[in-house]
Amino acid sequence: MTLKNLNIDKSWTLFLDRDGVINKKLDNDYVKHWIEFEFIDGSIDAIKYLATVFGKIVVVTNQQGIGKRLYRIEDLELIHKNMLYEIAYHGGKIDKVYFSPHLTAENHPTRKPGIGMALTAKQDFPEIDFKKSIVIGDSMSDMEFGKNAGMKTIFISDEKTDDERVDFNFRSLNDVVITLQNTH
Repeated sequence: MTLKNLNIDKSWTLFLDRDGVINKKLDNDYVKHWIEFEFIDGSIDAIKYLATVFGKIVVVTNQQGIGKRLYRIEDLELIHKNMLYEIAYHGGKIDKVYFSPHLTAENHPTRKPGIGMALTAKQDFPEIDFKKSIVIGDSMSDMEFGKNAGMKTIFISDEKTDDERVDFNFRSLNDVVITLQNTH
């Protein structure tokens, strides 16, 4: 199976993880303030292109740093407000950002690999069809989230994997875009 075989058009939805896909991850830390948020090179342009291909783009991000009391929901909302502004300023679009502030140990249904954020997105945008959705993430919990919801999965990693939870493997969001540009 290739991305071309999926026949992606405006009826499809893209679910994006945030840390490690849109912005650089901090080693053994959380992005707690806007000043710590750094877009991965090319991710803004990638999102701009992806907005021309997909009907909806939503971000789904686990943010257990809030549960650990390392930063507040207000801090996260400011980060997301600024991220969305920068993306829109450069011609891209993200329809909505969903986050789960819960600790891993809570096993909360909104926390990936649970599909609570996907179900909330579908409530907000009833046209979302999980069979016509792709999640792009850099962790196996992102891949499980996608599989649990019935989506296709794209794993962002320097290492190739043949894990059954991964439908497609790319090194970056930019590489996904290059492949899509060659199929559209």
